[in-house]
Amino acid sequence: MYMLTPQEALEELKSSPGGLSREEAKRRLIKYGYNRLEEERESLLIIFLRQFNNPLVFILLTAVGITFYMGDRLDAGIILGIVLINGILGFVQEVKARASIESLKKMTETHAKVLRDGREIEIPVSQVVPGDIVLLQEGDVVPADIRLIDSKGLLIDESILTGESVPVTKNAEDIYGEEVPIYKQKNILFKGTIVVRGKGKGVVYATGKNTEIGKIAEKTKEKSPDSPLNRALKSFSLKWMILLFLILSFILILGIVQERDLYKLFLLIISELVSAVPEGLPLVVTFVLVIGAMALAKRKTLVKYLPSVETLGSATYIVSDKTGTITEGRLKVEEFKAVEELPLLLCAALCNDADENKGDPLEVALLKWLSDREFDWKKVRKSYPRIWEFPFDANLRLMATVNQVEGSKYLFIKGAFESLKKMSTQDSSYLEEWHDQMAEKGLRVLAFGYAKVDNIPETIMQVKIKIVGLVGFIDPPKEGVKEAVETAKKAGIKVIMVTGDNLKTAVAIAKKVSIYGENDVAVEGDKISDYSDEELYNLLKITSVVSRATPEDKYRIVKVLQRNKEIVAVTGDGVNDVPALKIADLGIAMGSGTEAAKDVSKMIITDNNLAVIVDAVKQGRTIAYNIRKVIYYLLSCSFGEIMLLTSAFLMKLPLPLYPIQILWINLVTEGVQDKTFAFSKEEKNLMEEKPKKPEKTFFDRKQLFDIIFTAFFMGGINFLLFMYLLKITSYEKAVTITFTSLIANQWFNGFQSIRIEPFLKNLKKSFTVNPYMYLGVSIGVILQLLAIYVFPQWLHTVPMSLEDWKYVLLTSAVLFGIIEIKKWIEYLIRK
Repeated sequence: MYMLTPQEALEELKSSPGGLSREEAKRRLIKYGYNRLEEERESLLIIFLRQFNNPLVFILLTAVGITFYMGDRLDAGIILGIVLINGILGFVQEVKARASIESLKKMTETHAKVLRDGREIEIPVSQVVPGDIVLLQEGDVVPADIRLIDSKGLLIDESILTGESVPVTKNAEDIYGEEVPIYKQKNILFKGTIVVRGKGKGVVYATGKNTEIGKIAEKTKEKSPDSPLNRALKSFSLKWMILLFLILSFILILGIVQERDLYKLFLLIISELVSAVPEGLPLVVTFVLVIGAMALAKRKTLVKYLPSVETLGSATYIVSDKTGTITEGRLKVEEFKAVEELPLLLCAALCNDADENKGDPLEVALLKWLSDREFDWKKVRKSYPRIWEFPFDANLRLMATVNQVEGSKYLFIKGAFESLKKMSTQDSSYLEEWHDQMAEKGLRVLAFGYAKVDNIPETIMQVKIKIVGLVGFIDPPKEGVKEAVETAKKAGIKVIMVTGDNLKTAVAIAKKVSIYGENDVAVEGDKISDYSDEELYNLLKITSVVSRATPEDKYRIVKVLQRNKEIVAVTGDGVNDVPALKIADLGIAMGSGTEAAKDVSKMIITDNNLAVIVDAVKQGRTIAYNIRKVIYYLLSCSFGEIMLLTSAFLMKLPLPLYPIQILWINLVTEGVQDKTFAFSKEEKNLMEEKPKKPEKTFFDRKQLFDIIFTAFFMGGINFLLFMYLLKITSYEKAVTITFTSLIANQWFNGFQSIRIEPFLKNLKKSFTVNPYMYLGVSIGVILQLLAIYVFPQWLHTVPMSLEDWKYVLLTSAVLFGIIEIKKWIEYLIRK
């Protein structure tokens, strides 16, 4: 459409300068549909069922089936209840988050002015159709993609679409050849952009999904990748299932060979299955994430998708936009050079259409600058009234006014230095030097001049002026961003700034906030297509700035990084950011951004600042470490139970635990302790560590060794205790003491789990890093005493004497001491 003249565009769209008739508009609304983007929404049933899509849950459901088949309906009901509670918690949190996002949406639809039957009327934007003639003025949001047919001083903010922070001029006359990028199509207005200044009239050629914004929205149909946490947990669950299958198959085969009683054999297998499955893990992870989400909310971060809480901690790249995230999203006078300062200030005040905070951002910035210099521009405007104006001309790149100044007429002019230089009578060599110095810093430079005139000029370019100064503008960096970037670098996270701005401006900003370093590379978006995926990945390793980037460029950058196993967080607020936000491992939208960006993101930052994101990364890493500790605690306890049961089976001893006792153990140990891991404080500076792959964060060799080490001693100590007790007391008493000993062992293992360093190294810290752990154990102690002394028949126990408790304390002290010695050895090795 940008290649057609206004008349050709009207003919192509079968329209006229007077617009469509009402009847034709109705026909086209039926043909083309409403001018809006339809949302795809997940049903509540799908959200609920997704909570159970986890291998651990599948194992538990298998245990439910076997237990129910064996006739133990109580145990089956308890396990099934745990699964349902976990699913309901996740479902409620996700639905609440979705409701929170929907509450951010606008409650009323905007309207547009169009010509119908030659008359100006106002209609809902959704009813605008191709062929409509739309009238636009300052402050309007462009309702559809439009070919201009008339314009006057039109300035458009296209940052929502292109990422360009500075408004661009538009006019109806320019015609272009083929393959012109959207940021160069000066005769086209795009849906969602904003009229900053001037007036325009144009014919609609695309609505709804056919607009540039609509085409971008189509890319959001691509499924978002699974979170690193979910991938890691699924990987772990699969390995754990295979290990369980091998262990239980071995026991079953061995039992059949030894001609064991089949009922007892199946009872053992059920016991081991219940022991081995950390049924509380999905629930605990959810709980840790919920607490993390609440902590992030205090840090101005709204979580839409719970697993994304941890994704932040695993991020290796942050691909950030510039405007509104790294910078303030408003222009500011950064520097000026004056030949004559008073005339420069007068020109900035009088050749200016802005008023306080309304108008062209450049002109608003000028007024703010004048106010900061204590120059009363309001008084000057009253004293020196405007008697003529030459509105901003996009081709000449200047504007001018004539004002009455103490009985004389003075022309004040501002615009591009190249334009004013042609009108100047002075030597401009030093002015050119000033201009180039400011441009090299990434500043947008305006020149100012004046001339005394006798009459209103007939042709503006014939006026001879004196240039009185240059003013450089910049979109300033936000407070705290530089420190945040430096923190991210220390944490091994690479920050790439992707923006629609020009290369010089982008690099200048990136240098100010430490994104662009001495050996870094900056590349323009149109060069990206020259590289293969492998070449682009190698380039991105050393690239910190991508300028003049299109949505497709940002999308490809994210995909290339992901294919190379990088975990990518993407920030954005405009429609141009939507494709990248959708496919990123973690899409982070700005609170002041578009609804489209918020809809596809997994997090929303209410304070549009990169510093908030880096702070959230720190919280994410703390959450990841807490999940690691939970996994260690649950698996070491579960595997300890397996060691005990398997050892008794191999030695042809009776079962030391009943299946219902194993579930009780999980309740009074894991059930009251594992939830408290969510409240563990950061015990070391996690932002000084490099990011790890999620699989390594949760389950690496060190984690596996720690689990087996603890499980071996926990199972071994209690097996020896059980063997000894069978010789000196009844089977019921032996089971009760072993049952209680194992519970106490797991409590002490929990105390050791809350810190990486030795427990006794800093007792105060050990008791304060997570005081909730001790509260949880207190509840567990009360429950266990009730099980032994009040309801012994429910759990196959008998009351214990005071003498019996010495065995419980002895095994717990031995296990605690063994783990403490191991941690001291590791600590000394690290040192």
